[in-house]
Amino acid sequence: MVDPDGHRYESVVDKQIRLAQERGDFDNLPGKGKPLPALDDPHDELWWVKGYLRREGLSNEALLPPSIQLRKEIDRLPETLRGLPSEQAVRDAVAELNIRIVDFLRAPSGPRVPIGPVKMNEAVQRWRAGRTGPVRPSDTTVRVPHPSPQQASWWWRLLHRR
Repeated sequence: MVDPDGHRYESVVDKQIRLAQERGDFDNLPGKGKPLPALDDPHDELWWVKGYLRREGLSNEALLPPSIQLRKEIDRLPETLRGLPSEQAVRDAVAELNIRIVDFLRAPSGPRVPIGPVKMNEAVQRWRAGRTGPVRPSDTTVRVPHPSPQQASWWWRLLHRR
């Protein structure tokens, strides 16, 4: 760099880079002489986020608004439940999803997408219908207590609609 009087000076960073070049620290770097990856791709202002997700093995769905993430999860639910070993595991998975749906419905954000809790009994019936082998007796036991309609809270009725 040159100051107003015409004298040359070198910043600390420039000096460190020059010294590293003289030592040969940059000579054998991986990718030397090769073009930069994705150099000719169209401009994307989230390129670094997508690269990070790819390196970490995460899906690009993490960038979607919560309403769309939940909608996609509801749509994939039959496939997700198909691999579960027991009815209790199915019920647990549906209950966990319903809790996240209700949490979202309390404070919605993002685009409006029709979302509602998944009906537990319908999900279990679809899971049973999709089973190829016999259902073990322990798979059919329902561990969720069924209170009388007078005792059931609105929350329980919402999650266990028939």
